[in-house]
This record gives sequence, C-alpha cells and structure tokens, in this order.
Amino acid sequence: MANALVFIDNPGAALKKSSLELLTLARKLGETAVAINGGVADDVAGALGAYGVTTIFLPSSDDLGEYLAGPKAAYLAAAVGASGATAVLLENSPEAKEIAGRLGIKLSAGVITDVVDVEADGTAHKSVLAGSYTTTAKATTPVSVYSVKANTVEPEPAAAAATPATATVEVPGDAAAGSARISSRSDKPVSGRPELSEARIVVAGGRGVDGDFGPVEELADALGAAVGASRAATDAGWIGHDAQVGQTGVTVSPQLYISAGISGAIQQKAGMQTSKVIVAVNKDAESPVFEIADFGIIGDLFKVLPQATAEIKKRKG
Repeated sequence: MANALVFIDNPGAALKKSSLELLTLARKLGETAVAINGGVADDVAGALGAYGVTTIFLPSSDDLGEYLAGPKAAYLAAAVGASGATAVLLENSPEAKEIAGRLGIKLSAGVITDVVDVEADGTAHKSVLAGSYTTTAKATTPVSVYSVKANTVEPEPAAAAATPATATVEVPGDAAAGSARISSRSDKPVSGRPELSEARIVVAGGRGVDGDFGPVEELADALGAAVGASRAATDAGWIGHDAQVGQTGVTVSPQLYISAGISGAIQQKAGMQTSKVIVAVNKDAESPVFEIADFGIIGDLFKVLPQATAEIKKRKG
C-alpha cells in the first residue's frame, strides 16, 4: 500500500522536471506510487524506479487523453482506491487543479493548491497573495490532494532505487459521460526553448518592447531560458498568449526571472513574484517592478539586453 500517489499525465519519452519534483516531495510522505495517463517509455520507467516508485498504475482505457478533466479525475479516484494512498500530488497547471478539485469531490478529500513544500505529517506550505506570504495548511480528511508549483524543490533520486510493479486500474464505464471531448489538435511550433511553466530561467518582455521581441528572445537563447510576456504584449499580438505570465496567464517560479519593459502591475506580479531572483530592466525609475526586483537596471532595454547577450556569449565561448 502506498502512502502517496503522484499523477503524471502523458509523460512522453522522458519525465519533465516538474514530475521529478512531485516524486521528490512524495517520498517525504512515505512509499510512493504513480498513476500515469499514457504510455510508459523505457526512460520513464527507469526514472520512476530511480525516484523510488514502487507501483505504476495504468488506466484500463487508453482514450483518456481524448477528454479534458472529468475522466482523468475518475481514473485517479480509482487509482487512489487501488493504492490505498492518503496523499495525491499533481502539477499546479490549470487542468491539474481542475482534476484536483473534481478528485476532492469524488473522495471528500481536502484540496490544497499552490503548494511549495510538504512535510512528512502532511502539512503543506502554500504560496498565497501573489507570493507575498507562505502559509501552512493541513487537510483533516482521510485523503489529502496537493497541487504543487513547479521549480519549488530540487529533484533528488531516492537513496535506493526501486523496481516498480505495474498494475491496471479499471476506469468506470461512465467516466466520460458528460465530459468535454477534444475535437482537434494542432502541433505547437518547436522553439527549442524550455516550457515556460517549468523553466529555470525566464526572460519576459512587456509594453516596452514596442512589438520587437528580438532582444528578449536573443537573451533567452543565450541563457537557455524560456520567453515570457506581459498581457499588454500578448493582447497587442506581438507574441502568443501562451507566453503570458501573470494572474490570468502562466504562473512561473524560476531561479532567475528577467523582466524587460514591464511595469510590474499587480496582475503581472501574481505570476512571477515567487521567482528566486528577479532582475528588472525599465526606463521608468518609478516603475512598480523595482519594488520586488532583487536587481534593477534603469535603462533602455534595446541597449541593455544586447549588451548582456553579448557578454554572456563571450563568457560561454
């Protein structure tokens, strides 16, 4: 019987860093199992064993990926029953939080979102009020559900690797009833950059780029970073909405966040304030972003960013 169950949706050929973080936290709670939606590649199975996973649960139905949250929550509820887990850990993405909420209803379980750490007794440390405070919370229900922010813990393999057993979980026949189904898909253009939500470094541009994300993208590529943006920049059509960081966009918590030409309104702060180090570049010395920045540069981003890119390339070369 597992103490913790980690949900991994469509792992692909290799586990994402955010999944490894979940597995690292789960070991604090005891024996760990995973519920996977999708296939298990050899590299994925090897990584699960290295991180101490004892059991891999797979759904009896292979079409869960054709639906949104409903059937996945039903599958996860069945996996909790099969594993006997008292804690469930998921990512903090919008879909994962919806699955967590549905799972909480199915299991009458307490749900804690925006978690940044978990203690052995189930106490969760939670980032609140746009990262201004960290609070503690603990569910009093038999099962606790946690959605965990990415980049809040350093992934660490288990002291002793395990050889996971595989088990199939029967998905209820009516799990998909009334659920939204995906009618079409389109491939996202490959950029070669890390995913914004789990990148260790993010370079973001705002209204100040005036439609030219070139300096932002060049610095990001020199650093191996993801590219982010403010809502003003995405609404203007300068970059896709999937790059938006903020209260109504992606929440990031990288080791380094570089803000270029972004004023730092509260909606933007809500999506990046938990970054470990924040560097702000803005011509306006009164810009609110300087209130939360660890390092501030008052200057023209079209001069500052190219100089930084050139220096980074020189040192790397």
